[in-house]
Amino acid sequence: QVQLVEFGGGLVQAGASLRLSCTASGGTFSNLQMGWFRQTPGKEREFVAAISWDGTTSRGGVQGRFTISKGAARSTIYLQMNELTPQDTATYYCAATSKPTVILTATNVDYWGQGTQVTVSS
Repeated sequence: QVQLVEFGGGLVQAGASLRLSCTASGGTFSNLQMGWFRQTPGKEREFVAAISWDGTTSRGGVQGRFTISKGAARSTIYLQMNELTPQDTATYYCAATSKPTVILTATNVDYWGQGTQVTVSS
């Protein structure tokens, strides 16, 4: 059973930066593909970015300001968020898939983290 745990959310002012982290545990990670989503109450969950085990990346609607990366421990991923705006306020979720695919997408998620809240004040 794969479990995903996120850290790094908080309350910041517009223009600040945050780095979110997600660590997977409880399973075999060699073929696990991971990424990030975000969701605001009343809106659909939005794909943010994904990174495959070999380092291949894909991005959703947020370009340039957000960067996904892998840690020294390959079961950990990060989301570096720069130049935050109030529109970035959301619960950010780590996600993963163990399906035989090249990278995580919005349609192949198997596992979700509990979410970490990011609030950006104006």
